[in-house]
Amino acid sequence: MIFVAITGSIGCGKTTVAHILRKLGYLVYDADKWVKFLYFKQDFLCEIQKNFPQVFVNGIFNKKMLRTVVFQNPKQLKILENLIHPFLTKKLRQIIRYRRNEGIVFFEAPLLFELGWDKFFNYVIVADVEYEIQKERVMKRDKISEDEFIRINSLQMPRCDKICRADMVIDTGVGLDKLRRNIVQMLGVF
Repeated sequence: MIFVAITGSIGCGKTTVAHILRKLGYLVYDADKWVKFLYFKQDFLCEIQKNFPQVFVNGIFNKKMLRTVVFQNPKQLKILENLIHPFLTKKLRQIIRYRRNEGIVFFEAPLLFELGWDKFFNYVIVADVEYEIQKERVMKRDKISEDEFIRINSLQMPRCDKICRADMVIDTGVGLDKLRRNIVQMLGVF
């Protein structure tokens, strides 16, 4: 059994790498989807309402408002992370236990290093791209300003730190065909 993590900064192509791996037939888990699932759990929403009452309008949860609140205030972000991260770590441990005999299993985990999850994996791949491409991708995808991108990006571990801790780095700014070829070549390492 080989566990491989895919990480990288916002807009650096983690999801694209994961999508290509799925198309190649590999099992890829997505930590962000686990978080999305949490927002459908009533007990989790109760905790959100207790800690962030301002993101409920007429009793209805506004996720975009929560994002704005936490990315403007590091203390608020820490509170949200303390609600989410224990669930994610528990889920990761369950999957590792359950998938012991699967061959190669990939995990897309944006906060891999921040959560200390790198210790669970045989290999860590960092998806990376030039800063200007990263900024353009995020601004277009999330429909945010450059200032908002800079604020969000500044809250993450610097790209250079992730690259230094990676077993492999894959440049996602090379076009989809070349990226796919590079991923297939990388798979030969495992």
